[in-house]
Amino acid sequence: MKIALLAGDGIGPEIVAQAERVLHHFKQEGLKIELESGLLGGCAVDAAGEPFPESTRRLAIEADAILLGAVGGTQYDNLPREKRPEQGLLAIRKELNLFANLRPVVLYPQLANASTLKPEIVTGLDILIVRELTGDIYFGRPRGIEYRDGEKVGFNTMIYSESEIRRIAHVAFQAASRRNGRLCSVDKMNVLECTQLWRDVVTETAQLYPNVKLSHMLVDNAAMQLVRNPKQFDVVVTGNMFGDILSDEASMLTGSIGMLPSASLDDKNKGLYEPIHGSAPDIAGKGIANPLATILSAAMMLRYSFNEEEVAARIEHAVQKTLEEGYRTADIYEDGTKKIGTTEMGDRVLTNLQLQ
Repeated sequence: MKIALLAGDGIGPEIVAQAERVLHHFKQEGLKIELESGLLGGCAVDAAGEPFPESTRRLAIEADAILLGAVGGTQYDNLPREKRPEQGLLAIRKELNLFANLRPVVLYPQLANASTLKPEIVTGLDILIVRELTGDIYFGRPRGIEYRDGEKVGFNTMIYSESEIRRIAHVAFQAASRRNGRLCSVDKMNVLECTQLWRDVVTETAQLYPNVKLSHMLVDNAAMQLVRNPKQFDVVVTGNMFGDILSDEASMLTGSIGMLPSASLDDKNKGLYEPIHGSAPDIAGKGIANPLATILSAAMMLRYSFNEEEVAARIEHAVQKTLEEGYRTADIYEDGTKKIGTTEMGDRVLTNLQLQ
């Protein structure tokens, strides 16, 4: 199993280092893992002048899966758009055709009080957000900034083909079939023709999944319902832009964006795995970042790309055990728990793996 490690920028190297320790633990147990590091984002701009250099492109193509930290930083904000770190992330998704983004939103019972919502609203929360990742307004053309009638005008194109929608709909229906059999498709069909097509295609695809109950919701209502009654959702499927916003909103239901992993998959389950939080440059280098989302991303990688269900479950159990013992990084700390740093959190997870 060849895994590309792309630590990226900000807190990326700190959190990926802890996930790498977990992977080395299983390598020592006999799991056949090969790890190779590469550059993506701002660090690649600094070293090679491009956010997605050719060497990283080759590594990504050769690898069976990719574990990413985070990209970006304020020091790159004034670069030409094509040179900014985020363009590297968009480029690797496009290069590998990683069209299906899976974001589980699970509240660990030990963190119910860390959520900004009342415990009774979020206790038992378990949602899967399926976000289409290679289409929509992020990639649509034409796009740009130009002069019209003597002033600057910015424009982007929201666009989806029938085949793109059907492809992600199948992923979502299959996921719902393996869970509680409920799928909510989120769109803005009352205003946007692009998302009218989305609703039409998802509705048509539902005929192939009679065991799944399909509902539809407008995106503004979905944003409200996520904080009003989040446990009504099982699987949510939506487009690239709406999914970007809703999944970040949903992450805060769990107490911290630092707890949530994600998987971005192609049609053969080759994937890029990353925590959903950003590079957090304000805390980079301080040793206080939460590595659990990255460690849980490694668990998702072992489950989805390598079918190592038992190993993935062991990692998740070790994380839960660590939380049960009261260990917390600053973002999830509350009175009565034990505040520790990034490396110490990795230590505790490794200890609990070794005790299994």
